Amino acid sequence: MKRYSRDVVRAKALQYVRTGVPFLCFIFFYLAMFSVLEHMTRLHYTVIHTALDDMIPFCEIFVVPYLSWFPFMIFNCAYFFLFDQETYRKVVPMLTFGMSLFLVVSALFPNIQYLRPAVMPRDNVFTHMVASLYRTDTPTNICPSIHVYNTVCLLMGLYMGHQKLSRSKIYVAFTTVLGILIILSTMLIKQHSVLDVTAGFLLAGVAYLVFARPDLLPLRRHSRRTAMD
Repeated sequence: MKRYSRDVVRAKALQYVRTGVPFLCFIFFYLAMFSVLEHMTRLHYTVIHTALDDMIPFCEIFVVPYLSWFPFMIFNCAYFFLFDQETYRKVVPMLTFGMSLFLVVSALFPNIQYLRPAVMPRDNVFTHMVASLYRTDTPTNICPSIHVYNTVCLLMGLYMGHQKLSRSKIYVAFTTVLGILIILSTMLIKQHSVLDVTAGFLLAGVAYLVFARPDLLPLRRHSRRTAMD
């Protein structure tokens, strides 16, 4: 019995290593490449801007949900990894796909936005937080918005899941509201254009179809019908 228990624990640990280490390595790779792209000087940038951007007010208090994206990411990824491996195996390919594509777009088509206020309209703790964020995060490499893309992917993972938190109406409602606030914050503190946000949503939709629900793709449905015939 003890030998059986040890074998089960060993198999479980090996499963965690096989699924967790590759994603962790990718995160380090992504952060390194993002840092390189952020500090790379380009001769030409494509300016990202829409008329809607000028109609959106600057609301510094939204820096709070914007920064909450980091613990939001860590907690939900850790939850799927530890307690819902089935969902984790769908969400991780979605995340790596979008983040990799973002690096490619940023490398080949560098982009920039000029939405940030030249002078903070108010003097309070939140404007100081935004100013500090502006100093550390350049207004380049913004499309598609990874803040938006990853948030949508994790929310879809939560809705797909079957474990405890995914069945908790309170947690699902709380996380959904927080996700919406994170997405809105990208525009309300002038970190992203409406175009970046839209691109993030569209890319997340594509990733969902490809990695989570390939059965919904027309080609896959056609192949299945052909096999049945």
